[in-house]
Amino acid sequence: MNRTTSIALVALFTSAAALSLFAQQSPTTRQASTGGKSPHETTSAVIDRDRVTITYGRPFSKNPANGEMRKIWGGLVPYGKAWRMGSDEATLLITQNPIVFGETTIPAGAYTLYLVPMEDGTAKLAFSSKLGGWGIPVDETKDVARIEGKKESTASQIDQFTISVGKGESGGGVIKLMWENTQFSFPFTVAK
Repeated sequence: MNRTTSIALVALFTSAAALSLFAQQSPTTRQASTGGKSPHETTSAVIDRDRVTITYGRPFSKNPANGEMRKIWGGLVPYGKAWRMGSDEATLLITQNPIVFGETTIPAGAYTLYLVPMEDGTAKLAFSSKLGGWGIPVDETKDVARIEGKKESTASQIDQFTISVGKGESGGGVIKLMWENTQFSFPFTVAK
């Protein structure tokens, strides 16, 4: 095993151990330990023998300062600008194997995720090599790739920002981002 592979594996296992400890905390404990106002969550799925894990903060539609409902898309989440996909610490994705979105392959490893939504309804999911930090400001110079997503309306109002990782309808997997009345989907396959 070469040195680069060894370092990557150590980083991956260290991140996985930290996520495991983080996931074992209750939302209240996590909120208190991070000083944030939004609960945090870890979502994970095994797709074709590859575990894909995402850890993120889950803000609510209601303003924590005054309880009023906020406009999410085009308001709290501005169009045409990088959004950290959640609250507090940067959103983290870990994949044990390379995953493929269309023609773009994301190598195995850990990445910060963020989203660039546009007013025309399109959105790009960005994978950044810059790990850690508070999630803002987003350093777009560290992008590994940006993936085009599919926008759909949700059947009901989603009060709290939600990310899911699961099996895709036609095989492979899918990452979904849901909030307010909108869902963005990013289907992927696992590289062989």
